[in-house]
Amino acid sequence: MKVCLVGISGIPPGRHHVKDARLDQAHKLVEAKKRTYAQVDVAGEEEAVTADVFVVSESGRLDVILRDLEFVETRLGRDPAGVEKTALEKIKAALEKEQLASAAGLAPDEAAAVAAHPLVTLKPVVVATAAELAAFDELLVRVLAEGGYACYLTVGGPENRAWLIKRGMTAPEAAGVIHTDIQKGFIRAEVISFADLVAAGGETQAKRANKLRLETKTYVVQDYDVVNFRFNK
Repeated sequence: MKVCLVGISGIPPGRHHVKDARLDQAHKLVEAKKRTYAQVDVAGEEEAVTADVFVVSESGRLDVILRDLEFVETRLGRDPAGVEKTALEKIKAALEKEQLASAAGLAPDEAAAVAAHPLVTLKPVVVATAAELAAFDELLVRVLAEGGYACYLTVGGPENRAWLIKRGMTAPEAAGVIHTDIQKGFIRAEVISFADLVAAGGETQAKRANKLRLETKTYVVQDYDVVNFRFNK
């Protein structure tokens, strides 16, 4: 996942930990040798085309809307044809209301027609306060959620670890984030919800309270599920 900063300075590019307090909580409940946060790539505006989510300051939200509006008006001035023109006109209407381009209600073919355009607000945009930017690695928890991402946990033994996934991933797809062999040989997922882990006071206690569920390949992994994958090697 790549997070692009627009109009924000003072945050170094590169890999950043997603410092979610829920992992800290799980680490207190389940013994492990180390704790490993999920990580994301943070980049500047020069990498906007490949970004998954944008972060702007409170004053920067209108700036990116106006920037996108200028691009759309310039593009419309070149008289594009068909579906692209329809999509751009919808986006223009949204931007003129100070809404994001993502709120334009594009049909799939319209979205495809403008997907290559450098429109910041077609992708998720997170507006951060100055206080949040000062604790950027903690802000990333909200960036993930608003950007359509989640994490699940594996706990115990070598490490308590958060794994980054896209929301809506099935159990086998989530397993593939660890290793493709686990996805290929997937049998089932043993799942404890984060709420049940905390309420029970740990993984062992949650199992004793019958809070462990056996889920099949159709199960959609939920944010901060505690998961153990069974698979054929």
